[in-house]
Amino acid sequence: MNKNHLLLVLILILIVSGILGVIMYYSSQNQGGNAINSPSNITSNTTKPSNTVKLIFIHHSTGENWLSDENGQLGMILRDNNYFVSDTNYGWGPAAIGDKTDIGQWWLWFRGPDSSNYLNAFYSENGQNCQYSRLSNNPRGENEIIMFKSCFPNSALQGNPSDPVPSISSNPLKGEAAGSEFHTVANAKGIYIDLLEYFKTRPDKLFIVITAPPLSDPSNADNARSFNQWLVNDWLKDYPYKNVAVFDYYSLLTNGGNTLAYPSSIGDDHPSQEGNLKATREFINFLNKAYDQWKSR
Repeated sequence: MNKNHLLLVLILILIVSGILGVIMYYSSQNQGGNAINSPSNITSNTTKPSNTVKLIFIHHSTGENWLSDENGQLGMILRDNNYFVSDTNYGWGPAAIGDKTDIGQWWLWFRGPDSSNYLNAFYSENGQNCQYSRLSNNPRGENEIIMFKSCFPNSALQGNPSDPVPSISSNPLKGEAAGSEFHTVANAKGIYIDLLEYFKTRPDKLFIVITAPPLSDPSNADNARSFNQWLVNDWLKDYPYKNVAVFDYYSLLTNGGNTLAYPSSIGDDHPSQEGNLKATREFINFLNKAYDQWKSR
């Protein structure tokens, strides 16, 4: 073999080796991604319930992504921790109340004139309104845990955090959507304060409030931070029971700032898979602790 032929063979070997190296690199990256996303790697350091517990999650698209096996994997982790999960979504329930999950609209679910119809419906709901893995055996009885979450438009809170909180009888946010002119920090506080009037009548249920995720737009970010700090730190200060807890989904997704640190893409404020997986890791420990404290009441 002459020198030219030898040189050509060496060049071909180097090219093939380079191609194989690139293939192996991306293969390892994909395997690593699958490993990171595997529910077996989202572990709990808290004790899961010994008996299967029925849980319902009231949500829209952000919650759907969080539950999804292909995104936040919350459904799988709840399944693996002995929770039987059902959910509501757009179009669900009497008068399609599932369409209404903004802060002012929680008053309709729990305190409004038709609340008994909505409560009876979601306490007994055992279906899936989006795709996620769950336990195959449906225990008898009503849902014990009620998770509910507003979506990111609710972080566009207006007003001033120091504004006085109105009484529920004069609160104009009752039943209103997040786009309302009455969607202010003070009015939102008033809605949540009034919800406690119902929650205290149901010590047999555990209510889990999921704070609304943040926006990328910083315009109302300070208000959103202030409201969620109040919800997490102050709302339950004088509440004497253990059947209400707040999970700070908002702060997890801001990484200590005031705006969304995990957008799905530019211009899309649905939290990304990375953000949702982070929330799942935190949430399962939070839920197990909250459930244990509630049961030990």
